[in-house]
Amino acid sequence: MHRRLFLGGLIGLAAVPARAALPDRVNPPLRARALAALQKHRRHVAHADVMGIVDYARASREPRFHLLDLESGAVTTLLVAHGKGSDPAHTGWLARFSNNEGSNASSSGAFLTAEAYVGAHGRSMRLEGLEPCNDAARPRAIVVHSASYVTRAMVRDTGKLGRSLGCFTVTAEDLPQVMTRLGAGRLLYSDKV
Repeated sequence: MHRRLFLGGLIGLAAVPARAALPDRVNPPLRARALAALQKHRRHVAHADVMGIVDYARASREPRFHLLDLESGAVTTLLVAHGKGSDPAHTGWLARFSNNEGSNASSSGAFLTAEAYVGAHGRSMRLEGLEPCNDAARPRAIVVHSASYVTRAMVRDTGKLGRSLGCFTVTAEDLPQVMTRLGAGRLLYSDKV
């Protein structure tokens, strides 16, 4: 079955044949969980054209923030940091999730992208946690933003990214694309499968 036919059938999008040249860079079990979360939370999601999938089973040195175009099946993959509380030894690997205030850890599950704003890290985007494992995202100020500790040079020089306080932190170069393509009313899903 073509990927686009599968995607279209799962979330009610028009079925269009997939392009054979598109690489599938998203871990299939993680993709399946993310698509199931989209279907489960569809009433909250205003736009089902693009969704974000963060694969925390990969090291921070690897691009692991996937922007999945649900109509074409195309995937853009970017760098993203995880929280200090998820990797206390700073190994570059996420060891645990938390939804607790003050944990400085990343949370798993489905998030709804919300409004853009300008804060301590410049242009940022708020998130609403849709599940018990991440429903404290807004009170914890878990957002999408960029920071100086997320750069390709840091990966080259240290073999890993810096760590956030639980936020989805991307490079300054990638932030405009994330803010535009994953703007308010879309699903962002993170997990470690």
